[in-house]
Amino acid sequence: MYYELYMDLLFLVNFLMDYILLLIVKFILKTKISYGRICLGALLGSVLSCMIVAINISVAPLKIILFYVVIPSFMLLVIIPTRDVRVLIRGLITLYISGFLIGGIFEAFAQYVPVGGLFFALAIASYYIASAVLKILMLLLHFGEVHCEVILCTGQKMCTGRAIADTGNHLRDDVSGKPVSIVTGRMAKQLFGENGPDSVRYIPYRTIGNDGGVIPVVKIDSILVKGKAERYFEDPLIAISEESSFANECDVILNPDL
Repeated sequence: MYYELYMDLLFLVNFLMDYILLLIVKFILKTKISYGRICLGALLGSVLSCMIVAINISVAPLKIILFYVVIPSFMLLVIIPTRDVRVLIRGLITLYISGFLIGGIFEAFAQYVPVGGLFFALAIASYYIASAVLKILMLLLHFGEVHCEVILCTGQKMCTGRAIADTGNHLRDDVSGKPVSIVTGRMAKQLFGENGPDSVRYIPYRTIGNDGGVIPVVKIDSILVKGKAERYFEDPLIAISEESSFANECDVILNPDL
């Protein structure tokens, strides 16, 4: 018994599925990934998959490592411009879970509809379903958040608070391009007093469920992030929120690009 395999069709199917999986990674990790990079990553994954099939590797463990470790790692290295191992590991976890979810979605629909004829429609539907499920899991498990203690200093004043290092915060100054962390109005009063900072300027921002607006930004002397390895940042930018506290009673949302 043998199967007739069309490499062009295999390439197209792999490319589409890899593209959808990488789109989900972009959505979940909220990283600034261009669609060109996603296309390149999907192209690389599809080419490598077809090469492994064409070579017909007979050693099962080696084939598993190539398909499920090497190829996904190369795809992520193409699309995620970072050397942070933690971000890459989160990307791999997201990729694996997304793959399982999409496989389950196709398996579920296969009982009721001809998957072959509706492949592209099911692929698009699976993207939205898998993204929604992963988003819910992230909210429940606080995936992508790291809690720590920070010390903010400006002039002669200093204040301490709880912070979230959130991969979802990609706020940047539209003039200098520097990353911007966000503090609560309560912490801003501790740092600058009731009258607030002497001079501020405003940058545009957007949040989930909000059409966007502008938020005041000011430069302070330093931020010290405490933990296993302390990190010190000079002249960082902070945006002042109107909220009195963030999730889990935190006062600061650190920008992961600091």
